[in-house]
Amino acid sequence: MKQMEVVGVRVEMPSNQPIVLLKEAAGDRYLPIWIGAVEATAIAFAQQGVLPARPLTHDLFRDVLEALGVQLRTVNITALREGIFFADLVFSNGVEVSARPSDSIALALRTGATIFASEDVLEEAGVSIPDEQEDEVEKFREFLDTISPEDFGRSG
Repeated sequence: MKQMEVVGVRVEMPSNQPIVLLKEAAGDRYLPIWIGAVEATAIAFAQQGVLPARPLTHDLFRDVLEALGVQLRTVNITALREGIFFADLVFSNGVEVSARPSDSIALALRTGATIFASEDVLEEAGVSIPDEQEDEVEKFREFLDTISPEDFGRSG
């Protein structure tokens, strides 16, 4: 498993489909995962530090975990089958729960859990971006700084 960092979310054109982009923490591979608009909003809210007036689903899940005294330790993106990504939530009590990567990432951002991706997933769907192309990634990051959750069609 390789540790991943969340670069951000964006809308892929012309399909108008949101993606979350992860980057290998100790490498040059990026992992784009197509996600739904609601999850894109949840991820963008967490990255931007937006606190909604009432808890969103991922905020509620975080609060329930806290109330039960359980911590989300890691999110593991484990497989890619027929174009669908799979992830596991690994909790402090040893329990593992299968989940969508988009929900898992939104929850990890709220709890501070570490995100990992399997080598198989990175080999199949990862994209290497050499250092000389890092300026393109920086342009993407700048783009991410200019978007808001409302760009995904829903604000909460």
